[in-house]
Amino acid sequence: MTSSPAIRLTGLRKSFGAVEAVAGVDLEIADGEFFSMLGPSGSGKTTVLRLIAGFELPTGGTVELGGRDVTRLAPFERDVNTVFQDYALFPHLSVLENVEYGLKVRKVPRRERRERAEQALASVRLEGFGKRRPAAMSGGQRQRVALARALVNRPKVLLLDEPLGALDLKLRERMQVELKAIQREVGITFVFVTHDQDEALTMSDRVAVFNDGRIVQVGSPEEVYERPASSFVAGFVGTSNVFTDEVAKALFRREGTFSVRPEKVDISVDGVTNGVVAEVIYAGPVTRYVVDLDAGARAVVVEQNRILRTGLRGQRVRLSWHDEHVIEIPQGKDSADAA
Repeated sequence: MTSSPAIRLTGLRKSFGAVEAVAGVDLEIADGEFFSMLGPSGSGKTTVLRLIAGFELPTGGTVELGGRDVTRLAPFERDVNTVFQDYALFPHLSVLENVEYGLKVRKVPRRERRERAEQALASVRLEGFGKRRPAAMSGGQRQRVALARALVNRPKVLLLDEPLGALDLKLRERMQVELKAIQREVGITFVFVTHDQDEALTMSDRVAVFNDGRIVQVGSPEEVYERPASSFVAGFVGTSNVFTDEVAKALFRREGTFSVRPEKVDISVDGVTNGVVAEVIYAGPVTRYVVDLDAGARAVVVEQNRILRTGLRGQRVRLSWHDEHVIEIPQGKDSADAA
């Protein structure tokens, strides 16, 4: 007998007045999965997270957790915990007291809650930090305290609402690795909301891309990046060259809409040329070339700086690619639910 998914959303809708924030979402998230909801501001991803948590009630549809319909239950009646971007730690309490707080509210005996809080701190690699106050800790450490406080209740599902958004770039990258490692160790379902494509691709088992209140693609990071289901996904998840109509016909000898990722394009000054380099942007490990194509479009090429080229701006060049890197994009899917 197949076990129920950790989360099942069926026909989920949420309206705020005349605005339909979530417009019919169907989704299943497996037990123990690290699942990310990715999309721009206003795409509906955070509202879906709040519907799962119980902070909002849906206009229509159902929310199931572990096969149990929780659509109309209060947040405290659902076996989930949430970590927010601002962490919401109590500044007057020690780290250990912050982690214990939820257990104290549930009247867990003092000795048990102390042991569980210390175990939770150990699980996020903060052994020995229990006596400190949040103000004496770094942003990354406070983020892990908030994570320990959520984990101490041993929820079946942990919801994370852009928890790394307040961190600087290097710390955010380090915490991405930490979070994924912690999720593997504790083995519970993580649902991570972000607008950062790199975060979603780095940490997730699967990603749902949101746009206009709908899911437009669900898949592994590799599937979503390498095989975008729409022009929106191609443009939002990373950067892509999207060619349509007569331009596509001139470049690929096929009609339709096609996507080629910038790093999949080769640039050379040999052979028959098909464009002029308009801009050269040096970015450390890579250089970006913006090329005006003779076919009437602009393309971006990303090249690793193994050998640094100079003097290409204004030169005629030849762009080329392998056929398997030219992805045909189905039309009419940008607003359709592709889940």
